[in-house]
Amino acid sequence: MDHPETRAGQIFSVVMSVLIIINVIFVLIGTLQNQPQALSVTSSVVEIVSVVAFTIEYLLRFWTADLRYPGSRPSVARLRYVRSGMAIIDLLSILPFYLPAVIPVDLRVLRILRLIRLIRVFKLGRYSAGLATVGRVLKRSAPMLVSSMSVVALLMIVASVLEYYVENPAQPEKFDSAFAALWWAVSAITTVGYGDVFPVTVLGKLCGSVIALLGVGLVAIPTGIISAGFVEEANRGAEAPQPAIHEVASTERSAAST
Repeated sequence: MDHPETRAGQIFSVVMSVLIIINVIFVLIGTLQNQPQALSVTSSVVEIVSVVAFTIEYLLRFWTADLRYPGSRPSVARLRYVRSGMAIIDLLSILPFYLPAVIPVDLRVLRILRLIRLIRVFKLGRYSAGLATVGRVLKRSAPMLVSSMSVVALLMIVASVLEYYVENPAQPEKFDSAFAALWWAVSAITTVGYGDVFPVTVLGKLCGSVIALLGVGLVAIPTGIISAGFVEEANRGAEAPQPAIHEVASTERSAAST
């Protein structure tokens, strides 16, 4: 299942990807009011088929985890698989279906469980080479991204406190606390500017201008980090050794003869 270079692996990836996309579509359709009965029945059938397929996949991956971790004993390999990120996503994608049958839940909890089904979209990262590349880039860039986002968060906190003390006397209904000013800081630093909360005093406008200019540079830092990560990933792919043409042809002849 984890060999997309084979024909069977490619077919499996396509089928599972289509199934996940269909699930996401039906989650969106489920928000419509006054659905036709036929649509509700179709949604239930799709849910059952999907859960069965995802459950079989999860159990097979669990049972064959020793192939994924060849240096570990089968029990240790299965434990490592269960603790992996993709295994947790696999489990969460099927858990909302089985949980109500084991534990009685009310309607509100049931709606939350149905919403959790959206986590199935993250399973696409296993079957898509492009999404897998994005995951690897984000994983390698995580320390730098955390550092840059920490600086942005610190700037937002400082901006919200400053703007509260400056604008509260003039707009006590909008800047009634630093938490209210934090919403303005987010929109200012991200340059969204919804216009629902904005400074009216001269000092407040001056602080807001400086914060907005700083925000442009700070928000651009994660973009540069991710871009550099993609360039590094592309270079790694280019440096990877490729099989020679005569080796490929020899392999294909050997496979055909057998």
